Amino acid sequence: MSAYNITSTHPAAFVLMGIPGLEHLHSWIAVPFCLAYTLALLGNCSLLFIILTDAALQEPMYVFLAMLAAIDLALSSSTLPKMLGIFWFRDQEINFHACLVQMFFLHSFAIMESAVLLAMAFDRYVAICKPLYYTTILTRPLITKIGIATVTRAVTLMTPLPFLLRRFHYCRGSVIAHCYCEHMAVVRLACGDTHFNNIYGIAVALIIVVLDLLFVILSYIFILRAVLQLASQEARYKAFGTCVSHIGAILAFYTPVVISSVMHRVARRAAPHVHILLASFYLLFPPMVNPIIYGVKTKQIRERVLGLLLRKDV
Repeated sequence: MSAYNITSTHPAAFVLMGIPGLEHLHSWIAVPFCLAYTLALLGNCSLLFIILTDAALQEPMYVFLAMLAAIDLALSSSTLPKMLGIFWFRDQEINFHACLVQMFFLHSFAIMESAVLLAMAFDRYVAICKPLYYTTILTRPLITKIGIATVTRAVTLMTPLPFLLRRFHYCRGSVIAHCYCEHMAVVRLACGDTHFNNIYGIAVALIIVVLDLLFVILSYIFILRAVLQLASQEARYKAFGTCVSHIGAILAFYTPVVISSVMHRVARRAAPHVHILLASFYLLFPPMVNPIIYGVKTKQIRERVLGLLLRKDV
């Protein structure tokens, strides 16, 4: 059956290559991918269960953490099942519209994660710099508005992508040199003027990565200044200790993004599989490590997990 629909300018389906150049290792590569996905599912589902069922964990920090866990679940689930199908079962074909849907969701959830990390930075700023006003500033209505703004921003920025891609004629074939439907990987197959897509993709990346990260760094400058003004070393350690988990989550999310961006510019001649593995790492790593970071570093969550485990043992 032909990949092209006779009545349409776009293919009926795309073929995802997986990781070009490493096809012979797909079965082995799938093992750590599957392990990472399993850990992400178990960790984030556990976090959500603990936060939603424990009345003591209803502070703004934990509400934002629940948002982060839900987004991590959706982000990893938007790509990993299909990737494992490619690696293990050679299920490489993906419907054209399903490809656009996957692209929309994976990019949208990545944007949402960046927004939630920014919201968590704001939470830590208020908790440390304005502790007396914490409960009056971070009210439930404000948290709800932040959640709505997070979703609205992502949907608004990503909604044009499927419509922009539908208007192209895909005369360069239907084989995507990637293991999921990444925006620029699809654009490379399109004929016609794709300058607007290129500019739009770069603009969105700059808005998200640069602006969000800039505000996160600015929040921590104020936090650091407030911490250094505390009288005792113990108080400084305790105050900054509440930020360690968030800093770990920020590094887990933004470090792969920055490394991947730098590699695209300074190592353009690197083998394609290097860039694809980095891009996949960016989708796999944060959902996997965020529950571990918060489970180890957050006392209330750690005690709740230990309580559940000990209760099972009894």
